[in-house]
Amino acid sequence: MSDRFFIRLFSLFGILNGLIIVFKPRLLDLDVHIYVLMAGNLALALISLVSYIMGRQGLASPNHNAFIRAVYGSTLSKLLLSVVGIATYVFIYRPNVSKLTIFMLLFLYLVYTIFETYSLFRLTRLKK
Repeated sequence: MSDRFFIRLFSLFGILNGLIIVFKPRLLDLDVHIYVLMAGNLALALISLVSYIMGRQGLASPNHNAFIRAVYGSTLSKLLLSVVGIATYVFIYRPNVSKLTIFMLLFLYLVYTIFETYSLFRLTRLKK
């Protein structure tokens, strides 16, 4: 079974980083921390890669419950690591935290979660 998830993930990462770079002047005017967004984008891409690999291993298991556990575990780990990342950002930039940066990081989390879920859904359809 050919899997193009890795190519699509790197493409999504590149597109999102490109958008951050293209809109950098506008984002700086809104007091958004650009480097935090870029680091968050990289972290979410890596976490999505690990989560997808966990889900794919669960899908390959003959036990159907293993897939469900892998998806729940990967989703929970991605959520917890994202919360830890945002808490670290708030702790480091405490006097001048940008709420817009936090909302943009949460939007990136949503984009990567939808992307990963859709890719796993396609794999389950191809497996049948």
